[in-house]
Order: sequence, then C-alpha cells, then structure tokens
Amino acid sequence: MSALPEFVGTIHIFLGPYRGNPIALYLRKKGDQVTIAPTIYPWNRIVGRGETANKAAADFEEKWKQNGLAPEMYTGPHWEGGIKPEKPKPAAPPPKSAAPKPLEEGKPAKPPSPSPNESSSAAPSAEAIKRSAAS
Repeated sequence: MSALPEFVGTIHIFLGPYRGNPIALYLRKKGDQVTIAPTIYPWNRIVGRGETANKAAADFEEKWKQNGLAPEMYTGPHWEGGIKPEKPKPAAPPPKSAAPKPLEEGKPAKPPSPSPNESSSAAPSAEAIKRSAAS
C-alpha cells in the first residue's frame, strides 16, 4: 500500500492581471524514492525526484524554472514543514600543480625576459625624479 500524499508547499501563478489560486505541492514516498509534484493539470507533469524530501524539492525547483513560465508570472515555491531545497554541491576543480612544466625533457621553463621597448616606456624611478629636480 502506498503512503498518502503529504502537503509540502504551494506555487502561486498569476493569470494575466488577475491573481490565480495557489497550486498545492504534495510529497509521496515509494521505497527509497521521494517525489514532489502538484496534482492539478497541466502542472502535474513537473515532478521533482530525490532520495530525501530536500533533494526532491531542489529537483522540483530546477524543473519548474525550465517549464517556460516567466519569473514574474508566479511566486514560489513556498515550502512548508521545514523543507529546504538541497542543491547538489558543485564539482571540485582539478588541483593545479605548483611546478612549471618543462618545455624540453630535463630543462625547466624560463620566465619571459622584458623586451628593450618595455623598459624604456616604464615610469621614471624616484631617484631619477630627484636628480632632475636638483639640476
């Protein structure tokens, strides 16, 4: 026997200049799988799935944003009963090596040396300014 659906939140959709009724969201558990979805057509095709209620809520929010409604056409979802959407953690970036990679086998990479044009366009040093002011 499946468990009864549990009310977990609402979404409020605006129909043009008129305010529509809120749409209820229900949680259902089947074994290890938790689903969250509205029961009203056409919104019942959007179903959030996860191992916990919070993961299912995060999945539902992600799918709801992709359904084609502009953000100003609805508010929510507004969660009840302590549900907080649990977003998946981003993948960690690969570690960077501190040592420079050698260009040729056995020879380390050399840093680029400044060209003569770059040194002449540099700002004068404090000593050069003092010397020119003293003259």
